Parts: sequence; structure tokens; C-alpha cells
Amino acid sequence: MSDAKKPARDAKTASGTWSAEEKAAMRAHAKEQKAAAEKADGEAMALEAIAGMSEPDRSLAERIHAIVKTSAPSLAARTWYGMPAYAKDGKVICFFQAASKFKVRYATFGFQPDAALDDGEMWPTSFAVTELTPEVEARIAGLVKKAVG
Repeated sequence: MSDAKKPARDAKTASGTWSAEEKAAMRAHAKEQKAAAEKADGEAMALEAIAGMSEPDRSLAERIHAIVKTSAPSLAARTWYGMPAYAKDGKVICFFQAASKFKVRYATFGFQPDAALDDGEMWPTSFAVTELTPEVEARIAGLVKKAVG
């Protein structure tokens, strides 16, 4: 097969191999799939993922977990590619991604397509989080409530 006909592997590094972070995310996803099949405790898995984070990610994730659980108690905590996530009817609505997970400069709080955040022709689906001020916490709470519908 010529190079032009080979499927693209966008997630690969320039060397053509998966990065350590990508391999870890795939292993975490496989573990999550197995846990789901075995009806494992998603809340415990999410809290374990948070506990395994280094600072300041852990503090951000702990507070965001509390905000999500208070704002939308119907969402089920679980992990998603090793990250704390919150699902409705088995579908991830929102998630926290630690900055250290992919060695980036800020953590993110994001939403999946099943979140009811539609607002016209364009709307944000993830947010950089560097500090949780009262204003930021209120904004997250409002977005989570809206996302659940």
C-alpha cells in the first residue's frame, strides 16, 4: 500500500508511535470499558483518578467534582480516558482534564456533544481553568446545570 493510501493516524507522534500519555489514556479507557461491563463503582473510580493527580490539578478537580455533584446530582461520576467525568444515561456530559495529563499549561473542564449547551451557530465546549474563584465556580455550576437540560 502506498503512503498516500495508508490511513492517517493523527494521534501519533511525528515518529509514528503513540506517546506515553496517549498509551496511558488508551489503557485507562480499556479499564473503564471493563469496569462498565462489570458494573463497577464509577464514583470511586473518579475519586481515585482525582486522588492520583498532582497539585494544583488535584485541588481543582476536587472542587470541580463537588460543584458538579451539587449542581447536577443526577449526573453519575465515572472516569473517561482516565479523567473524572460525569454522565447522564451512560453518556459523558462533562469532564475534567488535568494539565499534567498531557503536559500542558492549564487544566480544562469540557463538555461532550450530549451536553445541552447549544447557543446559536457557535459555542465553547471546553474551558481553561487555572483558578477557582467564586465567579468561576458560579460559571461552572451554571454551565453544568444548563448542560444537563
